[in-house]
Amino acid sequence: MKYTQLGNSDLQVSRICLGCMGFGNAGTGQHSWTVDETATREIVKHALDEGINFFDTAIAYQNGTSEEYLGRALNDFAKREDVVVATKFLPRSQQEIEKGVTGQEHIQRQLDLSLQHLGMDYVDLYIYHMWDYQTPIYDILDGMTQMVKAGKVRYIGIANCYAYQLAKANALAEKEGFAKFVSVQNHYNLLFREEEREMSKLCAEDNIAMTPYSALASGRLSRRPGEISRRLQEDSYAKLKYDGTADTDEKIILRVAELAEKYQVSMTEISLAWLLTKVTAPIAGATKLYHIDGAVKAVELDLSDEDLAYLEELYIPHKLVGVMAQNTRSGNKKEQVWMKNAPKGMQ
Repeated sequence: MKYTQLGNSDLQVSRICLGCMGFGNAGTGQHSWTVDETATREIVKHALDEGINFFDTAIAYQNGTSEEYLGRALNDFAKREDVVVATKFLPRSQQEIEKGVTGQEHIQRQLDLSLQHLGMDYVDLYIYHMWDYQTPIYDILDGMTQMVKAGKVRYIGIANCYAYQLAKANALAEKEGFAKFVSVQNHYNLLFREEEREMSKLCAEDNIAMTPYSALASGRLSRRPGEISRRLQEDSYAKLKYDGTADTDEKIILRVAELAEKYQVSMTEISLAWLLTKVTAPIAGATKLYHIDGAVKAVELDLSDEDLAYLEELYIPHKLVGVMAQNTRSGNKKEQVWMKNAPKGMQ
């Protein structure tokens, strides 16, 4: 495993971040394909053994049980100071807004609940999961900074935002003396490269770490077209994101398969090796032990300039999908899938 500094922080993170959305009680929350605590523990232990020290979860994942499973596993298999743990909070709910709960109060409540789930005193990276159009960014930054000053958070990050929002937030943070966002976690992979228009350039100029999710397009970049997995069959949200462009995306997937065959490696290794040339640490989910192996091997795979160009050549512009398409100024007031069976304390 190789390690790098996370943006303008002093956190040293593995080039692969283990995404924990696939962990948690499958009977509650957004996804039906998640793995139980026994499987979670095996995967986390294997990730640690392979040198992964960076773990990403969220209070929204499976009614908080992803945080619980991850926290107990790390407590048993690692020293707290040896791992970098990130979790995320959601925007204020309509119920909170109606009750007059401020953005600052909301953040403290969410963080305290996450820390309770994780069984930890602090998180290394606390991430603003998606832009809250009903809460001033001043209140968000103020609330997150209060948690940094309280010793419950080391650094803050943001996810699912536009480049202008990140630039605006960090400019305000500098003006007011608040903590700045050191990382951004957006949707970015070989099939969805819209981040290259503005976000990549902003992050390069300001040394903001990019830690993208859906690094393998929910598994589509790790297997040939037609190959089936439980997630491909049951993940309706991923279908919403990728089915609309499946025909054009398939041509890129076939090129991934072609290079995998050429170098006698997995498609996972090709897809992640490409992304590793663009970002700090892609978030790679795992529901089986071999998922870890493919991600780790990608760190050692060097693709030529010709390979990179070949993979990129067929890309065409994509419309925004998923959270960025749904979490709009008007859509922000609607209950979305990520709030399904939200943990008590998030209402």
